[in-house]
Amino acid sequence: MSDPFVLTLSCADRPGITARVTSFLFERGGNILEAQQFNDRMSDAFFMRVEFDPGAISRDTFRGEFAPLASELAMEWKLSLRDRPRRVLIMVSKFDHCLADLLYRWRIGELPMEPVAIVSNHPREAIEHTDLGELPFHHLPITRDTKPAQEAHVRAIAEQSGAELVVLARYMQILSDEQAAHFAGRCINIHHSFLPGFKGAKPYHQAYERGVKMIGASAHYVTGDLDEGPIIHQDAESIGHADTPDALVRKGRDIESRVLAEAVRLHLEERVLLNGQRTVVFRG
Repeated sequence: MSDPFVLTLSCADRPGITARVTSFLFERGGNILEAQQFNDRMSDAFFMRVEFDPGAISRDTFRGEFAPLASELAMEWKLSLRDRPRRVLIMVSKFDHCLADLLYRWRIGELPMEPVAIVSNHPREAIEHTDLGELPFHHLPITRDTKPAQEAHVRAIAEQSGAELVVLARYMQILSDEQAAHFAGRCINIHHSFLPGFKGAKPYHQAYERGVKMIGASAHYVTGDLDEGPIIHQDAESIGHADTPDALVRKGRDIESRVLAEAVRLHLEERVLLNGQRTVVFRG
């Protein structure tokens, strides 16, 4: 078996797209391993993700032969090696539970990624409980006056390291519109989400004061609209009247970690396709 490919595509919906794509693969000796599709009737858009064994055909040959079909159907499409680890830049502030969780999942082989750098607006000592190993660590403090230069430095690190994804693992700084646009579609943030929503400092303590019965977290792509980017994954957990603010913080750490890790996995496995302000997520 050859190294599997992943083909993702989107286009205007019309009859026969699935047949055209699967026939194309069959005629070239490809063997489909997993296929999912979605027809969005609200926008008349079609989305598809196919994992397949390409047989003897190379990536370049596939791209060249698939391009005319993609052009005919006005597709946005991408062809990737399924098992190639993606290069990831992780940003963090003082709360390192999401960072530690991501690194643990990477080390046991659960996440198909290659961490290339850790960037923080705080010194290394602020996350001393997390084992970074030999990963490059960049302390880039930020103030209102130095923000443009700091963000330019982050972009330079991402470019030099070949980062394909930026993960804000509780990085407690708002990205500028320029930075959000630069990393559009390849920057994931984790956000505590409640009903009602609590902004500012100590959200879990605010939730406690309001007597909420459920806490949650949302992982989303970063856009210029604060915490309003396309959502990749969410989860929630019930709480009771006896839960203290510290208990909410503890439960919040757990849910933030697992929601972010799942969103990162889905992105790394090419399972997330943007659909305007929403996402199509092919779970597997």
